[in-house]
Amino acid sequence: MNKRLIFFDIDGTLINQDQQLPGTAKRAIKRRKEQGHEVAFATGRAPFMFKKLRDELVIHTYINLNGQYAVHNGEVIFKNPLSSKSLALLHENAFKLNHPLVFVDQDNMSMMFELHIYAEEILSPITMEHPLLFDRHYFKNREIYQALLFCYEEENQHYSSLFSDLNFVRWHPYVSDVLPAGGSKAKGLEVVINHLGFEKESVCAFGDGLNDIEMLEFVGNGVAMGNAIDKVKQAAKYVTKDINDNGILHGLKMLVLL
Repeated sequence: MNKRLIFFDIDGTLINQDQQLPGTAKRAIKRRKEQGHEVAFATGRAPFMFKKLRDELVIHTYINLNGQYAVHNGEVIFKNPLSSKSLALLHENAFKLNHPLVFVDQDNMSMMFELHIYAEEILSPITMEHPLLFDRHYFKNREIYQALLFCYEEENQHYSSLFSDLNFVRWHPYVSDVLPAGGSKAKGLEVVINHLGFEKESVCAFGDGLNDIEMLEFVGNGVAMGNAIDKVKQAAKYVTKDINDNGILHGLKMLVLL
């Protein structure tokens, strides 16, 4: 049996819309680990947003913040923060246009405007585990790895035209992730793959969202969830079943890992 390295996205891949981890997925991952394979997370979440899941699955290697921060067995092996100059300009523009902006580092997330109904509703699944801070100047004198910009898609052009060193990745009709240009889950995966000494052909990744596309294309075996949109499925080598229809278990069987 060839040893594999497998990355799992979290939201929509491991965790369903009810914020539940299907039992078949948990058992399948446990069995894979017992077989000697390496397993890791690849998520847009920050470390503090999925500690319970890491402990539950006993997985302590992960790329998070959409690839801008990578950890192997508790050791930080990669950091790619946003430019402080660009953050200041982004903050200035968002404040003028009354667009909520959330700054995220490895320890906390802080929103620029307090009690904004759209932002709070969208972030509620995350803030159940970790409270949202409200500090307009949280980005100052900190390493910020990701921001969340709350505006409609047609308003996004104003921001993307201003910044050559930022990438705006839309994942919701009202939200874009703000990342360093060139930053992606694929970049974070590359760091972990090289650190652990794997060939890309031995690496698998499961995902469902637009921020998973580069990751699925990068690895040797990209698996899109059945609940993913068509654009994500087209980027993957395999398409498994829906998350709520034993998608992880079925996908691992497709890869002959169970």
